[in-house]
Amino acid sequence: QVQLVESGGGLVQAGGSLRLSCAASGRIFRMNNMGWYRQAPGKQRDLVASISTGGGTNYADFVKGRFTISRDNAKNTMYLQMNSLKPEDTAVYYCKARLYTPDGNGDYWGQGTQVTVSS
Repeated sequence: QVQLVESGGGLVQAGGSLRLSCAASGRIFRMNNMGWYRQAPGKQRDLVASISTGGGTNYADFVKGRFTISRDNAKNTMYLQMNSLKPEDTAVYYCKARLYTPDGNGDYWGQGTQVTVSS
């Protein structure tokens, strides 16, 4: 069974850092485009950052210069390094990946990891 599992969330003070990981497991031939999203209570889920198969990256304006997305294809893992965290970064963070598996290409979501930034 193919799945994505996030880790690394937690409680941090404003100005601090966290590193999120998203590990894909199961029979995976290739990880294609991947991304991090976040959803705060009562708000829509927003794209935070994305990374292409070739490593090209894009960031939402509200995290540019503070967050860095990366991937390790050998480990089937994606990361989000979050620095200079602000209380408004508090949300559940989800990873999403398009994976090429024996069933073909499909989009998969992780279960989410809570990030709480205190002021």
